[in-house]
Amino acid sequence: MAKTRGTAATAAAAVLCAGALAACGGSSKPSYCSSVSNLETSIKAIPSTNIVATGLNGLESALTKVQSDAQTAINAAKSDFPNETSALKSSIDTLSTTVKQATSSPSAATIAQIPSQVSAVVTAANNFQSATKSKCS
Repeated sequence: MAKTRGTAATAAAAVLCAGALAACGGSSKPSYCSSVSNLETSIKAIPSTNIVATGLNGLESALTKVQSDAQTAINAAKSDFPNETSALKSSIDTLSTTVKQATSSPSAATIAQIPSQVSAVVTAANNFQSATKSKCS
């Protein structure tokens, strides 16, 4: 009987220690914080894309990275920030469509839309980042 109590006490102590270590060891930030940071980095790369040197393909490549990082962040945070993630997805989808059109069939009218759409993506990303800041700081 004493051996059973000792084993139960050891098991209980192990559970308590594991719980304490989990509480102390993990980050208190939500998992989407790193995704938001990655998205910020990829968006900041868009203005440095030299479209004159790389053409629209360079912008399309940078946008592909933004889309990938945005999708990861959106999937992780959409339940906490549905409005911001929806606006971000919409702005990126709009820009992506325009860039694909400009790449496949360039026209002055299509290309003229790109700067305002890039601005809309940056604004949506900034709003998303601001919304997540309180939980990710």
